[in-house]
Amino acid sequence: MRAARATHGAALHPFSVEDPADMFAPLLKKLFGSKNEREVKRMLKTVQIVNAFEEQMVALSDDQLRAKTAEFKDRIAKGETLDQLLPEAFAVAREAGKRVMGMRHFDVQLIGGMTLHEGKIAEMRTGEGKTLVATLGVYLNALSGKGVHVVTVNDYLARRDANWMRPLYEFLGLTVGVVTPFQPPEEKRAAYAADITYGTNNEFGFDYLRDNMAFSLEEKFQRELNFAVIDEVDSILIDEARTPLIISGQAEDSSKLYMEINKLIPQLKLHVEEVEGQVTQAGHFTVDEKTRQVELNEAGHQYIEEMLTRVGLLAEGESLYSAHNLGLLTHVYAGLRAHKLFHRNVEYIVQDGQVVLVDEHTGRTMPGRRLSEGLHQAIEAKEGLNIQAESQTLASTTFQNYFRLYNKLSGMTGTADTEAFEFHQIYGLQVVVIPTNKPLARKDYNDLVFLTAEEKYAAIINDIKDGMAQGRPILVGTATIETSEHMSALLNKEGIEHKVLNAKFHEKEAEIIAQAGRPGALTIATNMAGRGTDILLGGNWEVEVASLENPTPEQIAQIKADWQKRHQQVLESGGLQVIASERHESRRIDNQLRGRAGRQGDAGSSRFYLSLEDSLMRIFASDRVKNFMKALGMQPGEAIEHRMVTNAIEKAQRKVEGRNFDIRKQLLEFDDVNNEQRKVIYHMRNSLLAADNIGDTIADFRQEVLDATVSAHIPPQSLPEQWDIAGLEAALRSDFGVSLPIQQWLDEDDHLYEETLREKLLAELIAAYNEKEDQAGAEALRSFEKQIVLRVLDDLWKDHLSTMDHLRHGIHLRGYAQKNPKQEYKRESFTLFSELLDSIKRDSIRVLSHVQVRREDPAEEEARLRQEAEALAARMQFEHAEAPGLEVTQAQEEGVDVDVALATAPVRNEQKLGRNELCYCGSGKKYKHCHGQIQ
Repeated sequence: MRAARATHGAALHPFSVEDPADMFAPLLKKLFGSKNEREVKRMLKTVQIVNAFEEQMVALSDDQLRAKTAEFKDRIAKGETLDQLLPEAFAVAREAGKRVMGMRHFDVQLIGGMTLHEGKIAEMRTGEGKTLVATLGVYLNALSGKGVHVVTVNDYLARRDANWMRPLYEFLGLTVGVVTPFQPPEEKRAAYAADITYGTNNEFGFDYLRDNMAFSLEEKFQRELNFAVIDEVDSILIDEARTPLIISGQAEDSSKLYMEINKLIPQLKLHVEEVEGQVTQAGHFTVDEKTRQVELNEAGHQYIEEMLTRVGLLAEGESLYSAHNLGLLTHVYAGLRAHKLFHRNVEYIVQDGQVVLVDEHTGRTMPGRRLSEGLHQAIEAKEGLNIQAESQTLASTTFQNYFRLYNKLSGMTGTADTEAFEFHQIYGLQVVVIPTNKPLARKDYNDLVFLTAEEKYAAIINDIKDGMAQGRPILVGTATIETSEHMSALLNKEGIEHKVLNAKFHEKEAEIIAQAGRPGALTIATNMAGRGTDILLGGNWEVEVASLENPTPEQIAQIKADWQKRHQQVLESGGLQVIASERHESRRIDNQLRGRAGRQGDAGSSRFYLSLEDSLMRIFASDRVKNFMKALGMQPGEAIEHRMVTNAIEKAQRKVEGRNFDIRKQLLEFDDVNNEQRKVIYHMRNSLLAADNIGDTIADFRQEVLDATVSAHIPPQSLPEQWDIAGLEAALRSDFGVSLPIQQWLDEDDHLYEETLREKLLAELIAAYNEKEDQAGAEALRSFEKQIVLRVLDDLWKDHLSTMDHLRHGIHLRGYAQKNPKQEYKRESFTLFSELLDSIKRDSIRVLSHVQVRREDPAEEEARLRQEAEALAARMQFEHAEAPGLEVTQAQEEGVDVDVALATAPVRNEQKLGRNELCYCGSGKKYKHCHGQIQ
């Protein structure tokens, strides 16, 4: 038997930290109201104007109501703004909702619609009708004709919501499209051309990257990124923001190497130390669960080198850290992480002979997604599966930078307020908490904390039995697939009937959730599996009707009557009971689980059951809570229940949230550097695609490459004796394909100086190129120029991305040299990007100068390149993979003492220069326009 032990607040002071400023907050709020209350109050004035239009809209016929859309578009064309149209447009959308869907927008839903239109996040409780709210902001903004994207977390919800709301939009004269993976190009193009386009965040992001790999404007899908409404905005902009979107192609096969290293990893032992530095188990590597990192120690390095030498992977006497062996070291670390940090049925499952990742936030599987840096292949080797080839990055971006491209961004969720600071700082989005239509009636009980997991599960089983005896539907939330299966096994042992909802059975998700609200129904759900589908008390009668073939009115009436009885029975028994088997790292995800109960003012309850063996408690709160529980004389089977213990746990969660925010912020700071480069390259690419003739661009390239070549062999303001004429002649043969007798010219003409020599060389190069144009034909050469520059740009950009990945992966080591890793990354990436731009020009000119262009239809060359692009597309993989080197805050988490790192100013080796002096790098530019820009 378990017993809940009440405790005195005074004894629990170690867990509570009182902020003196909080004493004044209630007084200030009472005097002025919170910022959120002021926002809602402001919008209520507009709600009254919308309501004033209702009588007028009711009087309109269907055709007259539909004609309002054309009228609004005409008024916009004449200069009226969307803000001016809002009250009347919302009234039209509300009336259309009544007629088409049988649903009238509540006043609070109008506030939600205004919040979306203003480019903010609407936090609405579960069951408050977020999908219907979206129609208001979407309809108003679609009137501009620039397109609206509605972003969902998975394809099922994208199709469901599009089909659900399509009749409303089409009644109002708007078109609706859905983008899905593996969609035929013409179908996808039509979906993007629609007024309103539904799709997942991944699909929108990948299509953006694909558009910037297209070989013609006709191949592109997306229009201007005008306005986006993100459903479950916290899941997309917070949970998934830590990992970039990557389009990659296959690289060389290393499957044998993975298999060999996989055999060696189990021979390595974990090294364990106590806090005081006392070694309790000498081993070869350490594991940091907080940062999800593994590190080989000195003994580990020596041991793995011996084993690698023994199996012939490392030459005798070679070091694993030699430059040519770094790839081998990467494989070793990938194997270590695969064995020690990734566990079957927790971070991934094995399905149809493949490793399928599991989303830690939603519990859903992520088919097709692969971990980068060889980690996915290492897991495949561990599981004895067929190892798929590694991949090379072709294009990448992050959700932060993709969604910031939209002219206006908004979102909806049931839980955003805990992350309001991050939404504002990263995306510039304000969170508005929308009042509920009916008061919340759910009871949220304090956490129960047990000493062991076994005691916790026994208490959960007892609570389930009590709830089922009352006829209550019960939802048990678990953090992992493993826990859900363990709970299921315990329930089977007790003979308790239940349904399991986790990543393994996602195809049954909607069906299970639909009936999870029936009296006595017991559902075990991993994290937030089933998110986006409400649990209706008494079950979902519409699903029952849909399961019948040609149901009669009598059958429908009977199903409704049966549902009404069940609904009333559940309400009287106390509503949906939510039982959580542990706390998640994020309070927001805990709140999402709680929010499954008590929708639209229904009764319900929630309680979290914890043990000191849970991951969160073990890593962050174990010692303090354990010592405190021992001091109270806790007996096996007893639980501690107190609000201040719950506060202590929430404090631990805030620590984790803060660390995760730092990781996401750091990812953004690094990707902002990449993003500036990405924008330059994509702008250059789009300009090339849009241009009919890039002859002027080629001429500029030629001039710049020639100037750089001449300057390399004839230094500015140098004497003729210092000129490297032989080297210049060789460079011109290499880069421009011409043999010019420069030394002979100089011998014959005493007045040929550096400047006049440059002019003479340029004239010769232009003449040689014009001759090529005469042979090939101007039209053929113009088309060929565009395709060559695109090809060179794509190939070099791909290599540049790989170089940037490697730079980012090792940049944290600069912290040991008292240098700022982020500043170093900016400086080096600036240099690399300058070199990239030079290489694009030089390689384009080199190819165009050496190649022989046949007289052929330009369309043939374009078609050939398109075929190559399609072949590449067939080999592409779309990853949402861990960002390399960004799992931890650079200096702090890699072992550099954070106090030292903060207290010591970064050391720069460059000489101190004035802003208007020439830059130290030799570019010839002023310091403020060159490396001074990034300091």
